[in-house]
Amino acid sequence: MSTAIIINPISGGASPGAARARAQLALAVVDAHGDPVEVLLTERVGHARELAKAAVRRGVRLVLAWGGDGTINEVASALAFDDVPMGIVPAGSGNGLARELGVHPRAERAIADALQAVPRPMDLGEIDGHLFANMAGVGFDAHIAAEFANATRRGFIGYAGITARALRTYQPLHYRVTTGGVETAHRAILVTIANSAQFGNNARIAPGARVDDGELDLVVMEEQSRFATMCSMPRLFNGTVERVRGCTIRRIREATIESDQPMRYHVDGEPIQGGNRLRARVHPGALMVAVR
Repeated sequence: MSTAIIINPISGGASPGAARARAQLALAVVDAHGDPVEVLLTERVGHARELAKAAVRRGVRLVLAWGGDGTINEVASALAFDDVPMGIVPAGSGNGLARELGVHPRAERAIADALQAVPRPMDLGEIDGHLFANMAGVGFDAHIAAEFANATRRGFIGYAGITARALRTYQPLHYRVTTGGVETAHRAILVTIANSAQFGNNARIAPGARVDDGELDLVVMEEQSRFATMCSMPRLFNGTVERVRGCTIRRIREATIESDQPMRYHVDGEPIQGGNRLRARVHPGALMVAVR
């Protein structure tokens, strides 16, 4: 049985010329392990999902997603509720899920580890009918995701610049959040539903989240003032965000988020325009992952 490696050739701000180098490296590493291999390049949004589904129909034993959280989301969505595992070769701007799963940052090592790993189950989340592997949310992070999707400058520097500008202008919305039959009202800068702990680049919005605990972490951050929000940013990187005034974190299996106006949300960093009501839930053990 063969292994399929799905490569996003421009993830992480790479130039189009990186596609050939990535493909050659993938072929060399898999060939050294004696496995038949298919190397497939994405050409557009949604293509990784199509390629992964087709690979499963051909009977591959493993699908590796080489790219950022968006590419991983597409492959994970295609492999959800199936026995074919997903491996990860991190090449995004933040690599949030890959970092949480302990995937090696060097591509050749990540590929070799996935080939040798014993697959294990991890949870997936769902919001408004869309699956997510790392996290989803409304508010500030969804706004950043939308701005970043249209940016010409990619990578961490581009993301940081967008975030800095948005901190000066973004206006929080009012939300009604229902979990366990209890509704709470918030003027929140963000409402994040986390499967793993971090956005990426070790910015840990839900420090206690685990990808295999059968639950999601609901993070609501109410804004006291913009100055206080900016001062709290370092806590994302030292694992103490729950100490920020106005921040609450709850373990959930499902939740409903409502607002008086249509909400833009994101799934694994990909922005989507939604309606006034969003329903989220967890799918325990829905994806097999090949990581060491």
